[in-house]
Formats: sequence, C-alpha cells, structure tokens
Amino acid sequence: MMRQSDRLGLVMQQAQLANGLKIYYIPRPGFSKTFAMLATNFGSVDASFTLDGVRYDMPAGVAHFLEHKMFEDADGNALQKFGATGASPNAFTSHTMTAYHFSCTDRLADNLEILLKFVFTPYFTPENVRKEQGIIAQEIGMMEDTPDWAAYVGLFAGLYHEHPVRESIAGSVDSIARITPDVLLACHRAFYTPSNMCLVVCGTADFDALVQQAEALTPRAPAPTVVRHYGARRPEAARAVTERRMAVSQPTCLVGFKDAALAPGESRLRRQLLGDLAARILCGSTAPLFAALYADRLISRRFACSYAILPEAAAVSFGGESRDPAAVRDRLAAACRDYAARGVPEDLFTRIKKACYGLNVRLLDQPDELCQAQAALSPAGECCLDFAAALEDITAADVQAMFARWAEPGRVSLSAVLPCTDEENA
Repeated sequence: MMRQSDRLGLVMQQAQLANGLKIYYIPRPGFSKTFAMLATNFGSVDASFTLDGVRYDMPAGVAHFLEHKMFEDADGNALQKFGATGASPNAFTSHTMTAYHFSCTDRLADNLEILLKFVFTPYFTPENVRKEQGIIAQEIGMMEDTPDWAAYVGLFAGLYHEHPVRESIAGSVDSIARITPDVLLACHRAFYTPSNMCLVVCGTADFDALVQQAEALTPRAPAPTVVRHYGARRPEAARAVTERRMAVSQPTCLVGFKDAALAPGESRLRRQLLGDLAARILCGSTAPLFAALYADRLISRRFACSYAILPEAAAVSFGGESRDPAAVRDRLAAACRDYAARGVPEDLFTRIKKACYGLNVRLLDQPDELCQAQAALSPAGECCLDFAAALEDITAADVQAMFARWAEPGRVSLSAVLPCTDEENA
C-alpha cells in the first residue's frame, strides 16, 4: 500500500506481514543517511498485564531494563556489530514505546539484519542481569538528582491516582532489584511480538527488499493473548501540589492539566495536533500569556509546553524555572478558564495554527523524529503524513472545548522542585 500527501509532496509505502509486523518506508533520497527504527508498543506504563490467562505485576522500570539488555547476545554485543558496519545505533524507552534504531550511509541490509536478530532473540542470564542492575542503578541516581526529571515524575504522580505513569520510566533502585531473567523473558514474550511492533525506514532503500528481509528474519509464531491493566480512571488530579527540595538556586516547576483519554475510534493524530495547538495557544513561546509571565519575570525563555497521549490517559504540561511556581499555576489556570468561557481570539488561533503547521513541516527533515512519529501512530493504523489535513480540520471551537475540559475543577496539579531551606543546607 502507498500513502501519499499531495500537499507535502511525500509518499509512504507500507505493508503488513503475515505475522502482523507493520513496515513503513518514507523515501527521502536527498538525505545523507538512512534511518531505521524497530519499535514495540511497550513502555513503562505496561508493567501490569495478563499473559495467556496469567496475571503479571512487574517491577517499575522493566521496559527500560529490557531495552538495556536487548543489545547483548550469546556471541557478543549488537553495539559492536553495528560499529563494524559503520552504523550509529541507539535505543530509548518512553511511557508508551521501546524503540531500537540506527542510521547509516550504506550497508542498510547488514544493519537491518543485526537489528532484527538481536531484538527478537533475548539473551538473559542471572549474571548479566545483576551486572545491568548496577549500571541502571547509577543511571537512576543521576536522573533523580536532575531537577527537571524530579519535577516531571512529581507531576504525573500528582495528576494520577493509580495509572502506572506515576512511576519513573527507569523505575527505582528498589524496583529494578526485583527484576530477574524470568521477568524479562515474560515481558519479551508478551510484547516483543511482530504484531505488536513496527519497522520504520526513512531515507534511501528498496521497499520490496525491506519487506523480504523482514519476512525472513522475524518470528512466525502466533502472538500470545495479552491484556494490559492501567488502574481505575478518575477525572480529578490525585494531588494539587507536589514539592521536593533539592540543591537548586531557582525553583523548577511543571504545571499539568489532566485531559480526557482518547475515546474509542478517536484519531490519535488529530488529538495530538489539537493538544499541541491548545498548549501553544495557552502558553507557547509566542502566546500572550507567555509574554506576560516573562515580562513579570515569572518564567524564562526556556519555559516549554508538551501534550502527551497515554493509554487510557492524556495530559498537558507547562514548565521551566520560575521564582513563583504557584503564581504561574494560577495564571495558567485563569487563562484556561477564560479561553474556555470566551473562546480563543480568531487572530491568535490562526497565527498559532500556522506556526504548528510549520513545526510539523520541519519535522519532515528530521528522519529520527519522523520515524518516531510514525511509530507512535502505528498501533492506531494512522499515517504521520496526514497531519496537514488533520490540522486544517481543527477549529477554534475544538480548542475551546479542550480548554473547557482542562478548566474543570480539580484537574490541575503543580510539581515544584524548590531550593533547600537554610536548615537543610546547614
């Protein structure tokens, strides 16, 4: 199948193998490198699930731990193999996805073979798991000492009562200590199945050859039955304020509004675009509120916004350094209520909508971001190149309705990292 965007002048070829693996190819012959990403619909929030009728409640951080371990195999390390071909490999784990990727100037088939073989061939021993526990424990320690990360984890712990997004993506030192080879194997069997994964390639490639290679190197066994558990839904935030003291000179904060989860049949692409647009209208870098907060010296130029769609959840966040996090929260909440009641001025809506279109167009020249965007949409069966038509369809009334949800009582939460007190510094 071929998807084409007449407006953007781009095409995307796609296929689905008999084992369920989805393959996407976006030709960009002008790029100096080809980028490939193999992603599984398995992130940090998927720690509780039923596999073939058996309930598993895994330690927090298991998806991230599994990502670390997948590069190791019985005859060496995949990173070394990529090095021999001249490729640049990496991986990441988010709340909703684990992805393995590489970029290369040549030898695409060789690199793709390395990628497909190590991702689908787990190799876990008590010794290599114990070694990784020490490595990840150090990583967790560094993350926990980072004010931005502390504010991020605090925000989702404040927004949600039970949803596993409350937990840090990497878990804690205590939680990863409970991870064993059997835990990793169960997660790999549940989620590292072709029908739960996609392969996205952007650059220069032979699509038919990609499909044939994937058919030859991916498992044919039927996928197991998996049911994921995310806890009960509650519309209100769990806590209005979450605070932590750290050795910082200036407070760091995140203000979040808890949004409604995707409805059955609702477009993920459209909701993401709508959330991004509403966030930028409320307090993006060119929004009136941003200018006012900056003029009042309540935020810096690095103050940013983000909209996140999660399984059975969604939220928007605004954050950065601020001398008065509570004042920032109150101003954001007031502006949200005003837009919900009065609507968004037409000129502001039009200007920010054009800016959002431009940001998405620039994404097309970033193969890593483009592949990640398509991987995120793959479970929903949507195409990232459809953003232009989806964005055009969004109206000011749609944005106002989103603000109305954010403005509902109890949906806002503040996470603040504050300087230590004199007593704590003593």
